[in-house]
Amino acid sequence: MTPLILITLVVLWQCVLVGYTFTLAGNAADEAVRAGTAAAPGERQGACEQAGLDKLPGAWEGGANVTCGGSGIVTAVVTLEVPVLFPGSVGSFEVTGRAGAVEEETD
Repeated sequence: MTPLILITLVVLWQCVLVGYTFTLAGNAADEAVRAGTAAAPGERQGACEQAGLDKLPGAWEGGANVTCGGSGIVTAVVTLEVPVLFPGSVGSFEVTGRAGAVEEETD
């Protein structure tokens, strides 16, 4: 019975890590698109990437990929690797967070 309980706990913990990674990816995409809408078109990618990576924990920051684009409607896509069993380990697969917002007009 003990091995079954341990396997169940490991599977549940991995599910928690997957859910947390989805939450981090969505939040990072929101932050990135917010910064991207306020930046000038030539500076959008840099501002967007920096904002997307800014609040990620170190274990998820290493394998993160942030891209922004669009004209009129700015979109941000953040891809993070889901760690296996503990943060900082090798990622087994990737999750993606997406966000979009209308570009702000600058005077």
